[in-house]
Amino acid sequence: MNGFQAAFAHSLLGRVEPQPAWSHPALAVHRNTVLKGCVDTLEANFPAVARLVGSDWFRAAAVAYARAHPPTDVRLFVYGDDGFGAFLQALASAASLPYLAGVARLDTLWRAVHVAADAPPLQAASLAAVAPEALAARVLRPHPATRWAWFDAVPVPSIWSRNRGDAPAPGELAWHGEGLLLTRVDGAVRWQPLARGGCDFLDACAAGLGLGHAAERAMTDPATDVATLLATLLQAGAFTDPA
Repeated sequence: MNGFQAAFAHSLLGRVEPQPAWSHPALAVHRNTVLKGCVDTLEANFPAVARLVGSDWFRAAAVAYARAHPPTDVRLFVYGDDGFGAFLQALASAASLPYLAGVARLDTLWRAVHVAADAPPLQAASLAAVAPEALAARVLRPHPATRWAWFDAVPVPSIWSRNRGDAPAPGELAWHGEGLLLTRVDGAVRWQPLARGGCDFLDACAAGLGLGHAAERAMTDPATDVATLLATLLQAGAFTDPA
C-alpha cells in the first residue's frame, strides 16, 4: 500500500486529522459506510459479546476498534480475532466485566469450529483395535473442528453459553474456573463443559504426545477419570482418524 492509498484508507475511517487537501465531502458518505460495515461485521462475529453488553455499548466500542484497527484480511469472518477481546477488556467501561475478553475468545473459537476442514472422526472401535502394548504410544490427533479452552477462577463458558444460546440458562453462576469443548457434528457447532484435566489432555494430544503421556497430564487434576474422559471426547468427535 503506497502513501496515498494508506492516507485514503485512514481518511475513510476518520483517522486523519485534519482531513487532507484532496479530501472531498463525498468521502464522509463512504466513511460512514465503511465504519458501519466494520461494526456490523464485529457484531456478527461476536454475538455473545454483543448480547452480553447490549447493542449501544457494543457498537460504540466497535467504532473505536474499527478506527484503530481496520480490517487487513479480505476474510471478514476473522475480523477481530487478533485483538478485539483485549481491546474491549482494556476499556475503562469494561472494568466490571473481567470475563469480556474470554467471552470474545469463545465467540472466536466458535467461528473457527464452524469453518474448519472436514475430516473423519476417530471411532471408539478403531481405538479398541489397537494392541494394548501399543496403546500408550498411540497419538490422538484433535479433529480440525475441535477447540477447547480453560479459564481460571471465572465461569466464562457459562457466561458465554447463556449469551450464545436461544435463551439464558436459569440459576446463579458458580464463580470458579471452567473449561469448554467445542466440536462440529453433522455441520452444527456443539459445545459442552470440559474439566481442567480434559483441557490438559487435549493440550497434550495437540502437542503430539502419546495417549499414556496425555493421560498423565490429565491426572494432574485429581478428579479426572481418564476412561470416562476419553469416552466423552470420542463421543463428541474430538479426534480424527489418521487412516
